[in-house]
Amino acid sequence: MFDPNPTARADLKPGTLYAMHGENDWIYYGQVSPEKVIGFFRRRDKYLEQPEMTLTSELMSVVCVAYPSIGRAIRSGRWKRLGRFALSDALNKPHYSVQWPFPELNVTVWCGEKACYVTGVEDPEIQNMERMAVWDAEFHIPARLTADFGEEAAEWHVGGPIYRERRIKEEYARRFPDRPEHRLPPNWVPTAIS
Repeated sequence: MFDPNPTARADLKPGTLYAMHGENDWIYYGQVSPEKVIGFFRRRDKYLEQPEMTLTSELMSVVCVAYPSIGRAIRSGRWKRLGRFALSDALNKPHYSVQWPFPELNVTVWCGEKACYVTGVEDPEIQNMERMAVWDAEFHIPARLTADFGEEAAEWHVGGPIYRERRIKEEYARRFPDRPEHRLPPNWVPTAIS
């Protein structure tokens, strides 16, 4: 954990870089995009590294994090603001997300703040796109980063990309076959992505 900062506030100005204390004492890094979402880098360290080294890493995921939870995470020492830096090239590109009102099978793909097109949830082109959601900096992001990094087994219920969200729906249906809210629609296409 980082030193708690009891008076800290979140900063969502583009280019702001944060370090996050994740599961198994890994430190992950994320930068605020112009859309005020956070792009997490495919990099983790056991000790805090120089910010410039982080910004050359590949982008792993782009996630909407609840603004108040970032401030709370900084105050508790789970997150640390590293400063403001030039925006990673990957965060200058459009960010796609998917609006999926389950149990509907038609979804809307958004590019930034604009709805682009409607497709089916099984569309192979959208499987790695983020399902629209807001994540909590302290309670959701550590498990989410473990799942995104993909080297350790992650909790089965950690969603994010459409292919993982589909697996979660399938697992809920398997675990709770008598619960109507977890039944899959009759024309559900099983998840094929490994």
